[in-house]
Amino acid sequence: MPNTFRIAPAARLLGVSDDTVRRWIDQGLLPTTGATPTEIPGEALAARAVALADEPDDPTGIASSARNRFVGIVTRVRIDGVMAQVDLQCGPHRVVSLMSAEAAEELGLEPGALAVASVKATVVTVETPRERI
Repeated sequence: MPNTFRIAPAARLLGVSDDTVRRWIDQGLLPTTGATPTEIPGEALAARAVALADEPDDPTGIASSARNRFVGIVTRVRIDGVMAQVDLQCGPHRVVSLMSAEAAEELGLEPGALAVASVKATVVTVETPRERI
């Protein structure tokens, strides 16, 4: 069974309003299946999501084997003894890092600082909804 999404769930996934999705459909930027109520093919929605992803340039200018790099802004730094928790807002995603307090201080991490979260994991869990959204 192909994945399709109605307008409201599609808008939530893209981070835009229902009206914006309707305009994109009217402009031919998002195709529909022809079903009523309107449904958008999942593959087309995924392509639009990729096209909308405008991540800021990585300010570090370094090469890395980690492919999951998220440019963001530090929103909170909590230092407790030798450890620190650093929260970054990377677009719509919150990334939390636990590191030594010394590392957080050396990097000058404080709310408002530009930073890049680099993630290299051996395990990434992917989940899908039990029911269609």
